[in-house]
Amino acid sequence: MLALPAALLATGCAAPHRGTGRPGDPIVLTLLSHYASGELKEALRGPVDEWNATHDRVKVRTTAVEFTDLLTTFMVRQAAGQGADILHPYCLWNGQLVRAGVLRPAPAEHAAEIRRGYSAAAVGAASVGGRVYGYPTELQTYALYYNKRLLRAAGVDGPPRTWRELEETAYRTTRRDRYGNTLVQGFGLSTYDDSTTVGQTLALLNAAGGAFVSADGRSTGIDSPAGRAVFGLEDRLVARGASCPGVNVYRAFPSGQVAMVISAGWWTGSLRSQMGADYRDVGVAPLPLPEAGGTRATLCTGFMLGVNTASRHPREAWEFLRWLNTERTAAGKGAVATRMSALQVSVGSLTGRADDMRALLGAGGGKGAARDPNLRPFLDALAYAVPEPNVPGAQRAKSLLRTNIEALWTGRRSVEETLHLTRRQVDQEVARAW
Repeated sequence: MLALPAALLATGCAAPHRGTGRPGDPIVLTLLSHYASGELKEALRGPVDEWNATHDRVKVRTTAVEFTDLLTTFMVRQAAGQGADILHPYCLWNGQLVRAGVLRPAPAEHAAEIRRGYSAAAVGAASVGGRVYGYPTELQTYALYYNKRLLRAAGVDGPPRTWRELEETAYRTTRRDRYGNTLVQGFGLSTYDDSTTVGQTLALLNAAGGAFVSADGRSTGIDSPAGRAVFGLEDRLVARGASCPGVNVYRAFPSGQVAMVISAGWWTGSLRSQMGADYRDVGVAPLPLPEAGGTRATLCTGFMLGVNTASRHPREAWEFLRWLNTERTAAGKGAVATRMSALQVSVGSLTGRADDMRALLGAGGGKGAARDPNLRPFLDALAYAVPEPNVPGAQRAKSLLRTNIEALWTGRRSVEETLHLTRRQVDQEVARAW
């Protein structure tokens, strides 16, 4: 209990008290998420307050911690017998949470609704071993961001479509001063966080037809022709000075110091607000493929809302989730969408419901996102994105992959050494008994 984060004390959308469901004493469901502050907290407050105002027997109370504390909080509270009724995990953790007996499988009627209403990538992210465990919420696909002005200045007409074009464009757009200091990176590889280290590497791996973890979840597929091609591409970009991994691309790209970078769709909203009029220089394209005419694929990451195995009121919890995630309502400016889709678009994010996304964005439902052409590649990618593997050891496997990628980028290991070490470490992690 001493490990519980202090932020756990923060609550919102408070209901009166935990009840039994007897007349005059409503059931109070607790919902634990990472929507701890700012616009995310306020966005969730709206539909929860709406539910509480229109439902007398079942109320919902939200509790939040920072994302960095979320997984630990799930596990510690569960062990202490204080787990929330409804959980909002990062889908990468689902296998671990299922193995630990924290997540309850979705009842048949809810699983059928989820499979009908969401993209295959969203359903895959919310499933473990073929069983659906919750309603997908935020979903992020990956694509190529590029600076139109920097490409034009280098004599490049448009974004690259193949890896060969990607390399050529990266080298042509790289600029240095007379002392050899990099002024513009052609392609932004960065050790800043998982999104720019592991995320873009796995997006490229998927585009090459590879897989980080095998279909049975017992081994890694990184030591493969696809993995070798991805690591070789990144190694060449760093060796030839087109990428400087120590640079924070989240600052460098808006400042015009990076020509291209792979990242997720949430970044469009941040770039619009940071760059102002200079946002017109930003373009987004599907990930380049190893060869022209190949089959498209990219990475998607996501979150979901599920029900705790320890909840005393699972039927009521699933009913609230159905109302929040499937029931459509007027969302403004003529758009009709689910409450969760409206919530996500209001904070510049996306869900796995492509029909909702097109309705809301077309009606100007998101933060300055109305008809932003840069969102289309992310929406289109819902049809071919591949979810992160969420086997029980997925979080640890991702951390191991990040460490090895950084060793490759900094020249401490060769491509072959990185492939072999990653395979050995990740195989041991995902294959061990949990």
